[in-house]
Amino acid sequence: MKIGVLALQGAFAEHEAMLGRLGVEHFQIRQKEDLCVPMEGLIIPGGESTAIGKLMDSLDMMSELRERIGAGLPVFGTCAGMILLAKDVENDSRRFLQLMDICVKRNAYGRQLGSFFTEDEFAGKRIPMTFIRAPYIERAGDGVEVLSAVGGHIVAARERNMLVTSFHPELGEDTTVHSYFIENMVRKA
Repeated sequence: MKIGVLALQGAFAEHEAMLGRLGVEHFQIRQKEDLCVPMEGLIIPGGESTAIGKLMDSLDMMSELRERIGAGLPVFGTCAGMILLAKDVENDSRRFLQLMDICVKRNAYGRQLGSFFTEDEFAGKRIPMTFIRAPYIERAGDGVEVLSAVGGHIVAARERNMLVTSFHPELGEDTTVHSYFIENMVRKA
């Protein structure tokens, strides 16, 4: 099994470290040619969604990523990755991959000073959650399974082969979310 980590901007190194701790082989996707490497899953990290989206577009990756994820490639998007995967973004006219039937509110918790840490449930297990200028899911379509809600807002969800979180599980020590992605989505694909 090999997981591709989109390494254009953001917390890709932290996701790689988490995969390494789980003993999962991985590689960086930095240019279109890297998409030719066989992979069983993809991680789109947190960072700046606009910057990542512009880079995906200028490097001519957008349509191929949309096609592969749409065809069933398991993908895990954190924070900015959630925004990139969303079909709709409430407070931004820009759209990117538009694959997951969710409406996301960008910077929903405010600016950098609104960042926070908490512990809450994810798929039935209590885990630590780090939110940094985080979005949350305002609306989820019928086929979307809510995996976590904090303060009444959806912060983790799954639709078919797509997993998203508002928070950054790659910034802590807990491997629950990455393990969920590997065991329940990649291995079962």
